[in-house]
Amino acid sequence: MSTEPSHSEPGTDTPAEAVPDTVSDPEADAPENPEVPAKPLLPKRRVGWVFAVAVVFWAIDLVTKNLVVANLEGKEPQRILGGLIYLQVIRNPGAAFSMATGMTWVLALVALAVVIAIVWLSRRLRSIGWAIGLGLVLAGATGNLTDRIFRAPGGLQGHVVDFISAFAPNGKGFAIFNIADSAICVGGALIVLLSLLGKDYDGTSTKDKKKQETQEDQA
Repeated sequence: MSTEPSHSEPGTDTPAEAVPDTVSDPEADAPENPEVPAKPLLPKRRVGWVFAVAVVFWAIDLVTKNLVVANLEGKEPQRILGGLIYLQVIRNPGAAFSMATGMTWVLALVALAVVIAIVWLSRRLRSIGWAIGLGLVLAGATGNLTDRIFRAPGGLQGHVVDFISAFAPNGKGFAIFNIADSAICVGGALIVLLSLLGKDYDGTSTKDKKKQETQEDQA
């Protein structure tokens, strides 16, 4: 006795062999912890900003030093901006603003370490503000390190060229400095400000990180 394959009539149940092996569950694709927000996409890396800022301000520092050495060394202080600034050439064996005089080679090594640290950190930078700040610090450290290496007496013992005396000549109103010193101070101040505002070097906010960690702990 032969048997014929069963055919479902209209309105009848689907045969067992036609029933799919798996059934889609609407909740299966839902995230396990819907209350925990997904991590935000990180901004682009800003390494280019670091080196662009560093190159520009390093060049400005180098050009201004060469100009004042060529035109003002051995001359009386030049009064400009109504006496707000006096230009005069001072050879400084110490750190910024004539500090740590007599430790020239140590300061050169410190500057070299700063340059290496910034270059290493720049690979992880995603904040434009941090990139500008570190670029300024890099420019200042590199500018003064250039003097340590190439200016007399040379060999990491070179004296840095300072030429900006604020408010009075001969550093009587404020310590004589240069563009590199200014870049270091402005860049450092910017980094401190960003840190106080909770802006991290990777482009995220420290406040958002703490909030997300709290939500993950509670989930």
